[in-house]
Amino acid sequence: MADFSQQRDNFNQSPAGINASADLTDTKGESWWLEYAFSGLVWGFALATAGVLFWMSWIIFKDAYPAIEKFGLPFLWSTQWNIGELQFGALPFIYGTLVSSAIALLIAVPLGLSAAIVTSENFLPIWVRSPLGFLIELIAAIPSVIIGLWGIFVFIPFLLPFQQWLFDHFGWFPLFSTEPFGPGMLPAGIILSVMILPTIAAISREVLLAIPIDLRSASMSLGATRWETICYLLVPAGSSGIIGAIILALGRALGETMAVTMVIGNSIQINGSLLAPGYTIPAVLATQFREALELLHIGALMYLALILFLITLLVNFIAALLIQLIGIKAIKN
Repeated sequence: MADFSQQRDNFNQSPAGINASADLTDTKGESWWLEYAFSGLVWGFALATAGVLFWMSWIIFKDAYPAIEKFGLPFLWSTQWNIGELQFGALPFIYGTLVSSAIALLIAVPLGLSAAIVTSENFLPIWVRSPLGFLIELIAAIPSVIIGLWGIFVFIPFLLPFQQWLFDHFGWFPLFSTEPFGPGMLPAGIILSVMILPTIAAISREVLLAIPIDLRSASMSLGATRWETICYLLVPAGSSGIIGAIILALGRALGETMAVTMVIGNSIQINGSLLAPGYTIPAVLATQFREALELLHIGALMYLALILFLITLLVNFIAALLIQLIGIKAIKN
């Protein structure tokens, strides 16, 4: 009878010259220089990206310094914008940027999330879901100037009767207290919502598709309905990715230029009515920068650019913080 215990001992013996406790992650060897070269290349690209960011910040700050020195922080809440007298204030443009972006998010978030749910779940046949998702994503490929032209010649005439109806029936309410004439804050917000809708829908769809099908089956096997599974399981599970999609969309809404410039009306006056025209920071940069001759005028425009830059950084910082908090909460649960 064969001695199986002896054979087992032979198999357990390591071959001569081989260390049984060898570290497989050890990078020392013939190609060690490739490891260090690749690490150096990655670090170089990362530092270059950060360097470009600081470089851009420095250029904007340097050009904005004359206005910063002249107006200081009161520039943020001043409403004057008189090129002839070289008196400048940022509040009308900050107000228009934030309000138009808020309108866009209020419209695009529920529509985009709904489109993501419909195209990721099996409510519709696959031959309907795939083309529908493709068509929604295709909106992102339309140039903003084309959307702006569509807004001027098609959308604003279409929306004007509805704006007039809002003024006739709800003119007592501050948000609809101005008689509309076409371009305004509400059309600009709706145009922005069309532009950011594909970002929210496409990313949210991919996030929902990444959730394992077993979670859906387990939830419904415990008695949950389809909508309870979606609302209480899928959306919370993908909340970090959905928030990331919303923040990316907000970043585009804050920085959108041509389409908003063509439909918002470009009025420096602050008006609480959504039917009145307004102005945004990207719009004033696009319309006035080429004609800016005075050093203080150029500095005021660059000051506005710096403010927009800081607003975008603040929004991204808040988004990153929210995603981290959601991740920590998910780990604890």
